[in-house]
Amino acid sequence: MKRIAGLAVVIIGIALALVSQGQVRPEAWRQACVERCYTANTDPEVQRQEIVSLEREGARAIQASNGTFFRRVYGDDFAGTLSHGQTVNKQQWIAVVEAPAVTYQSFIASDIKVRIYQDMAIAMCLWSSRSVIKGQNVTHQMRAMHVYLNGAGGWHVISGQNTSLPPDVGQPL
Repeated sequence: MKRIAGLAVVIIGIALALVSQGQVRPEAWRQACVERCYTANTDPEVQRQEIVSLEREGARAIQASNGTFFRRVYGDDFAGTLSHGQTVNKQQWIAVVEAPAVTYQSFIASDIKVRIYQDMAIAMCLWSSRSVIKGQNVTHQMRAMHVYLNGAGGWHVISGQNTSLPPDVGQPL
């Protein structure tokens, strides 16, 4: 009987040890997951792809006349210049995007080039659009340049410059 009681104590001890280890493992896994989520990825190619995605998402937001993307990704101190030379801050840019005067049939960001400099990046791309302005169909191309800063909340646009292209220019050489 003592042998069975001793064996039972050993089995219970092993079971408790396994349960205890099972509770530690999920916590360690959870902590590793949190660290991956909050630790900036320093792989330049991953960062470049993230900015390319942001540029494309911005073009979709313009096409949809939706300022939500810009509220999230543009810094509060954003300073930009529109294609006709007007300077804008974040709120003014969002007002331009959401203005009902222009209806975009398409708005595409292409030829996206990104250069990363530690916690800063420059993105240049070609914006091509088809829109309806005052009942007239308009096609337009411009070069856009955005300056990104990587902070605690990820990449944020802090500055932008748009330059209209003449009708016969646009595609890269």
